[in-house]
Formats: sequence, C-alpha cells, structure tokens
Amino acid sequence: METHRLYYEDAYLTSFDARVTEVREGGWIALDRSAFYPTSGGQPYDTGRLAWDGGETRVIDVEAENGVVWHRTEQAAPLGASVRGEIDWDRRLDHMQQHAGDHMLAGAAWQLFGGVTIGLHLGRADSTIDLDMPEGRTHLTADETEALETLVNRRVMADDPIRCWFPTGAELAALPLRKKPTVERHVRVVAMGDYEMVACGGTHPRTTGQIGPIKIVSTGPARGKMRLCFVAGMRAYRYFQAAARCAEAVAAQVSAPLNDAPAALARDREEQRIQCRELEERLLTAALEALRAGRQGELYAGHLPYADPALLLRAAGELTKEGKAAALLSCPGKAGCSLVFARGKDAEADMAALLRSSGARGGGKPDMAQGSAPDGEALEKAIAAFIRGVPPRTHPAEQI
Repeated sequence: METHRLYYEDAYLTSFDARVTEVREGGWIALDRSAFYPTSGGQPYDTGRLAWDGGETRVIDVEAENGVVWHRTEQAAPLGASVRGEIDWDRRLDHMQQHAGDHMLAGAAWQLFGGVTIGLHLGRADSTIDLDMPEGRTHLTADETEALETLVNRRVMADDPIRCWFPTGAELAALPLRKKPTVERHVRVVAMGDYEMVACGGTHPRTTGQIGPIKIVSTGPARGKMRLCFVAGMRAYRYFQAAARCAEAVAAQVSAPLNDAPAALARDREEQRIQCRELEERLLTAALEALRAGRQGELYAGHLPYADPALLLRAAGELTKEGKAAALLSCPGKAGCSLVFARGKDAEADMAALLRSSGARGGGKPDMAQGSAPDGEALEKAIAAFIRGVPPRTHPAEQI
C-alpha cells in the first residue's frame, strides 16, 4: 500500500493522523499517510515524533521505497495502531529554505552563465550545487558572484509565489522546464515567479520572500565541475551575524570605522612587516659582529639566544662567503637547540658528517647541514671536533 504523502499538498503541515500499515526490524514502520519527508533529491529527511494510545517515539530517519514512506523510530508502534505525527518544524523550514534557495541560484546561474545543475546536497552547515559550466569553468569571478547573489536576493525580496503541482502529460510537455525531469511518472513541477520552473519533489515555501536572504559562500572546482556553496534563510542570517561580529572585532583592534577596517588592517600589517624586516636586519648585524669577534681561525661558532633557524641560515650564508670559512651555529628550538652547520666552497669539512658525529639529529649535504639537539652539548662537540680535525668526507652515496 503506497503512502499518501501529505507534504505534497501542504509543506507547512506539522501534525497529522495516520495508521501503521507495516512494521520491519530496526524500528522501521510504514504509515497509510504521512507528512514526513523522506531523503530524496539532495534534501534530507524530516524528524519528529509519533504518538499512539499508550506510547510515543522519535522519528530519526525517513526513506521511501516503491511508493511507501518508511519511518525509522526509536520504538516501533504496534501494527494497525492509530498514530499522531508531529514534524520538527525548525528542521523542515530550514530544509525548505535551503532547497528553494538552490532553485533560485541554479535558475539564475543557468540564465546568467549557462551553468547546468548536475547535483545538490543540503548539508548541516551549508549547501552545495554542482554545475556543469560552459568551457569547463570551475570558478566565478568576484563580480560574477556578486551579480548572481544580487539577482537571487532581488527575486527573494519580490516575494513572488512558489507553485508546486503535478501537471498532466500534455501540460508537462508544454512547460518551459529548466532541465528535463529525471522521472517519467508522477512528475511534480515547482515554479517560482516567471523565471524558474523545474521538476522537483521537495518541500518549498509558499513565496520567495519566505526563503530569506541567500548568501554565496564560495565557488570552486569539484570533480571537474563547479561547486557553488551557499546558505539561505536563518543559516544566512547566522552567517551575517558571525561576519558582522568578526568585522566589528577587527575594526576595534585597528581603531577604525567598520568600512575602513580592511584598509587600516592592511596598513598595520605592512607596518609590521617593515618593522620585522628592520628587526631581522639588526639581529643579523648583531649576530655577524658577535661571531666575527669570536672567530677562531676559519671557524665562526656560537649559540645565538635571540635567533631562529632562518637567521642562522642567513648568518651562515654571509660568513661562508669566505671560501675556506665554516660556521657552526645554534639557537633555541622546539627540541632544545636548532643547529646550522655550513662551510665555504673551498673548505674541506663535511658538515653532514660533523652533525652526525656531534650526536645531533638531522642531516644535509657536505656544505650545509641542519638539525636539532636537546641541549648545547652537540654544538660543543662539533666545535671541538672541527678544531681537532673534522671527520673525512663521506662517499656521495652516503650523503643525507
């Protein structure tokens, strides 16, 4: 016995009476009539509750099979029982807004860019539309995204009627559908204003105004097509709330009016980059002066407590411009000390072998090696070994 689907007649129906016609293992029950929407066409199922004389249960999943709507419940109702169904309205409304938002965006994307919808997914946080775009495009430009978003929100604010019906075969053949129906029997059509018409079995608001605002979150590639991510209705409202809180916080941090905050933040970041570069140059100058002052023959060595590995590399590069010079340097690191061992092109030392013999972890090549050690002992061992006479060069096959 097929289930009479009440949501086709009224998507706003939240309570109904029905009879249990079949029971399956796993808490699945079928009803003679139901307002619960089953997962279909990218739209998730409704949730809610069923109550009967002497019991009640939550509906936690809904599926359709051969015209029968099956309800998965936490506790199965008795076969033949009369039940009262209650739909979780907030979830239903959210899905109605997202699904109708999909129609608005898909129709407008087709009209503006020739994008053909090949898939829809309503997620918990946002929803996506997969579009086959002309010339294989996988993105929209910022201006195109704004144009698409503006068009659909103007249509939302027009509060145009949304009509859902089952046309006759002759009527269906004459309708200007955006795309061919995916089913041949019981084709249901959804029309919005005079600009969108497509076959669809989902639930939708009565007017476009009840969709609420629509916000495009992103566009990008997905399996060779373009994926458009969006939010609608209360999801869009919450998105705008979060964006406003973020913008207000940034404006407060840079002490600027909201509209001027991006430029003020960019100026602050540029000033910080300039200051960082100036500080790095001063630190490099100080490091080179200290290392040159403590030079031991061709060796520059020492621990730089104010440095980082990037500064060590720059200092080693400057010092080993002298062809026979070597630099054995360390600075504070996550695992104790970070090490950089380097030599000039005319020096004979094998820095990778010296790093290994010091007990440090890491590796490199004969002219440059990097690693780490738990304390300063590895640097001291490397300095002593270099002064005594460094280990011989390794065969190229043994280089790290």
